[in-house]
Formats: sequence, structure tokens, C-alpha cells
Amino acid sequence: MDDNVALPDHEIKYEAHPAGVVKPKPASAPKAIGRRSPVAIGLGLLIVGLLGYATYRIVWPQEQVRQRPSRGLVGGAQPVGVATVARGDINIVRKGLGAVTPIANVIIKTQLNGYLTEVAFKEGQVVKKGDFLAQIDPRPYQVLKEQYEGQLRHDQGFLDQARADLKRYNILMKQDSIARQQAENQVWVVKQYEGSVKSDQAQVDNQSLNLTYAHVISPVSGRVGLRQVDAGNYVTTGDVNGIVLVTQIDPISVIFSMPEDYLPEIVDGLNSKGVLQATALDRANAKTLAVGRLYTLDNTIDTTTGMVKARAEFDNKDGKLYANQFVNIDLLVDVEKNVVTMPSAAVQTGANGSFVYVVRDGEKVAVQPVVIGVADSGKVEVKSGVGEGDRVVIDGADRLRDGAEIKIADDKPTAEAVAPPKRPRHDGAGPDKRDGDPEKARERRARKRPDAE
Repeated sequence: MDDNVALPDHEIKYEAHPAGVVKPKPASAPKAIGRRSPVAIGLGLLIVGLLGYATYRIVWPQEQVRQRPSRGLVGGAQPVGVATVARGDINIVRKGLGAVTPIANVIIKTQLNGYLTEVAFKEGQVVKKGDFLAQIDPRPYQVLKEQYEGQLRHDQGFLDQARADLKRYNILMKQDSIARQQAENQVWVVKQYEGSVKSDQAQVDNQSLNLTYAHVISPVSGRVGLRQVDAGNYVTTGDVNGIVLVTQIDPISVIFSMPEDYLPEIVDGLNSKGVLQATALDRANAKTLAVGRLYTLDNTIDTTTGMVKARAEFDNKDGKLYANQFVNIDLLVDVEKNVVTMPSAAVQTGANGSFVYVVRDGEKVAVQPVVIGVADSGKVEVKSGVGEGDRVVIDGADRLRDGAEIKIADDKPTAEAVAPPKRPRHDGAGPDKRDGDPEKARERRARKRPDAE
């Protein structure tokens, strides 16, 4: 066995000592297995460095955030917006949803059959009542009229002859020259011819009416829609779509629905004022389209929805209201005059009801329960809780509590509040504390070096 190979403890050789003590014989030192590679050493240092850098990036920004004071808090005070409780008028407005409905919406249909020879309107044209719209070929009806006029003249001649005979028979009957029966029979002959003449006259009048129908005019004032037929088509009385649709646009109405609970207020307003103002707004309830009046209420309530229909009428000279357009209606029922009001944004809701944050001594706020009434246009009526002249928080109330310190946004800040916090001086030994980003710090240090390009 080679003496240079390391032996385990149980294979250590012992030798006798003159003093009788047995000492172990030292084994030879083992040979070195091999040296570590420079690549392995570099890799290990790189891993350690990356771990340290990751730990630094995670821990250091959090410490910076904890050390950085809150922007919204100056000296521990919460910036808020406030408003002063004052007196004013509150409109009692009831809202409804409806659709623009023309007062007159007429489908122009032909009342006789024939060829359409002329279309005298342009699509989208505004026409007045009686304006010429279209022409149907009148010649067949003109011929029939002349035929019935000839028949009328024929029967009128027989009637005139019968009346002359009746006049002679009456004279002869008085002279006892003819029998009474002959004179009496002539009376009935005259009546028969009178009936024929009247029937002929009706036929003539009927053809005159057809000639009038052949000249199509607008029965109402309004706006013409898209034409349904062109010149040259054969139109009949059975056409469903007709020739064109004429819609009255000025004035125009809106039919809308409101809950039946509003009926007592609306009826009281109508009885006391006679007219209630109605305002039409767009679908977003943001832009006023027209201002009119309540025209009438329906005579029944829809039992399935509990809603009552109403019609409001509007002047529509600018054409902002369009047929079948969905709109919101604000119905002004009454006005509460000279009542205590405050912005609706000041009202908060809690477990015990409505409350506001009242400013005390300009530095703190206190929770004050309130009883509110009607609301309109961002204002709300205050029945109790706060009085005229009190200041209430309208912005930033979600971060407040009873007794919290505040800073009113409209107040001028002090010099200490305006001055920015002092930045720690960076000496290059640690990370740049101005922004806590070591990458930017290294870039700045590299630019300061003399050999940096």
C-alpha cells in the first residue's frame, strides 16, 4: 500500500513507545485533488453580486417611500374644498322619459288609380298646407266628367219638357178640358226627371272631385320625407306606403311617462298655475333641446307599470326635436323660494342617515347630521342640521373623519407649506437619494469622469 494515501481512522498504524505508551503513527498528507477554475470563481462572485443588487432594488425604494412625506398632506392637514350654506330658490322638477311625437304625421296616399305624371316636391322640403305635391293623369276622369255632363243636359231637357206639360195640364184641368188624373200623373213624371237630373249632377260632381284628387296637395304644414314612388309609376288606392310622408315639425310634441306618485303635485300645479314648464333634454340629460309646456295628461294610468302618459308641446323652429327621438323631460312643478341651500356634493350618507362635514374654526371638521329636502341643479334644500353661513366640505370628504384637521384649498398656503423639502446631499458613496434610482446615479457619475466622452 502506498504510504502517501490517506487512511481512515480505523486504519491508522500504531507503534510502541519506549515508555510503554502507544502513539499513532502519523499518516502521510494526501495529495491535492485539483485547483478551482477562475471561471467558477467569477461565476460565484457574479451570482452574489446579482443577489445583492436585487435585494437593494427591492428594499431601497420602499425605504424611500416611507421616508418621503405625502404630497396631499401638509403638516398632517387634509386639503379640502368647501362651500358656504346660503339661501336661494329650489325648483321642484319631476323627470320623465319619452319620445318626440309629431302632432300630425300624414301619409300622402292617392285617392284614385292612375299614372303619376309629376312629382313636384323635393325630399326634405318644408311645405305648407295646400302646397302642390304630385299630379296623377287627369284625362280619363276629364272624359268621364264630360260624358256625365252630356247625360245631365239630356235629362235636364226632359225635365224642362215635363214641367211645361205640367203647367199646361193644370190650366186645362181648371177648364175641365182634361181628366184630373192626367194632370196628377204629370206631377210624378216631373219628379222622376228631377231625380235623373240630380243623379247626373252627382256624377259630374264626382268626376270633378276626382280631378281634384288627381292634383295631390299637402293636407298639413310640415317636412316632406323620402318619396316612395317616382313619376311614371301607376299608383292605386291600395298602396300601403303612399307617395310620401309629411311630418309636422313646428310645433311638435313629446309623449312621455311619469310615475303616478307625481300626479298630485302635477295636478296641483296645473290647477294653481294653469301652465307647467316642460324642458326637453337629450338622451345624455346634458343638453337642453327645447322649452315648452305641458299640454295634457292621459285619462288613465297603465296598471302594468304604474306610469301615466303626458303630452308636452314645443316650438321647434330650429328643428332640434326630431320625430321618434328619445328625450328626457324636466317638468317644473313648483319653486321653493328663499330656502336654505347647499351643494349636493356636501351630503354624505352613513348608517344613521345623511350628514355633512362642517368646518370648525377653519382648521378642523365635525360630523353634522342633516335633514335634506328637494334637490335641483346641484343644490339641495336643507331642512335642519346646518344654517345660513356655515361652511361645509364639498371635495375631499371621503378621506375625512370627525375632528380631522383640514386645509382649505382656497386658502393661501404658508411659506413652509410652499417650500419644497430639502434633498439629501449625494456624496457618491451610496445610491443617489434624489430619486432612489442607482442606474441613473451610475450614469451621472460616469458623465462626471474626466475620461467620459
